[in-house]
Amino acid sequence: MTKGSGPALIAATDSDHERPTLKTIAAATGLAIATVSRALNDAPDIGEETKRRVRETASQLGYRPNRAALRLRTGKTNVIAVTLSTVSDMSNPSQLIYSIADALRGTSYHLVVTPFFPDQDPMDPIRYIVETESADGIVLNQTTVNDRRVRYLSEKGFPFVTHGRTSMGIDHPYFDFDNESYARIAVRALHARGRANLLLVRPPADHSYSVHMTEGFVTGAQNLGLRHEIMDHITSDTPADDIEAAVLARFLRQPQIDGILTGSPSAAVAAVAGAEKAGKTIGRDFDIVSKEAHSFLRRFRKEIIVVKEDVGRAGAFLSRALMAAIERRAPERGQYLDRPDQVDLD
Repeated sequence: MTKGSGPALIAATDSDHERPTLKTIAAATGLAIATVSRALNDAPDIGEETKRRVRETASQLGYRPNRAALRLRTGKTNVIAVTLSTVSDMSNPSQLIYSIADALRGTSYHLVVTPFFPDQDPMDPIRYIVETESADGIVLNQTTVNDRRVRYLSEKGFPFVTHGRTSMGIDHPYFDFDNESYARIAVRALHARGRANLLLVRPPADHSYSVHMTEGFVTGAQNLGLRHEIMDHITSDTPADDIEAAVLARFLRQPQIDGILTGSPSAAVAAVAGAEKAGKTIGRDFDIVSKEAHSFLRRFRKEIIVVKEDVGRAGAFLSRALMAAIERRAPERGQYLDRPDQVDLD
């Protein structure tokens, strides 16, 4: 080693490990720094081929935007937050998160998941995000009829979308599965199999989709002259062991029950287990209907009647609507009610 070569070698090594910047990408692509920046932010005046080249180069170089600098420069974090309850069915949250993340690929936005727990005020994570400005927008799940989170975010002017509707007179972007239609379809399917004594294991009563599902169940059963009742003390969010025990007790007390409608796949599995413990055979003594996002239930019991819920479509729609809200532009469509039209009997 010659005199003076040590510092030079150290400097070169440090340079090799410097964090890539917009300038680095510009040098690699031959584009202006401003063009690189706009391409990474999905600017409409930048061509798709240029955006693709810039994103590929950024990925190859390991580029990550400096969040602190971005926030100081633009007032934005390029973060979207999804708030999810830790009490939920087995498939929908993962599918929703995946579909949102997939829709954000190739954009400047990144996804964070903020959970809230059964013993926690659901307003806590919302206030934290807004007060700390730790995200540019929020995706809300499991809306209630009079949702305090929606009112708070609307009053604050903070961008948000909801997976589910509200009944508050507040116009906001949402994607919702038509649970009233789902329940009517389920009741008709049970009736078609000769079932006349129906039981509903519904979601928590204060959730909007529980209100819609209950209305469809009751109205559908009344129109067909079917006996119907709603499980008390448990919901589709109740732990599986408790649902199983409650359904077992109900069948032992009322053996004439022959049709069940549930609000989630996990509730359906638990309800089947409870009925079978009571000595009932699915497809012979009773039938059950559930909705699901993944093809799981018919692998558990092929006799289960399934209505598909496309949670992937929900995530993609909500992502686009929220990005439009953050960027203060009109979305292609701000509200969507996804209506099921058939059951899966194959």
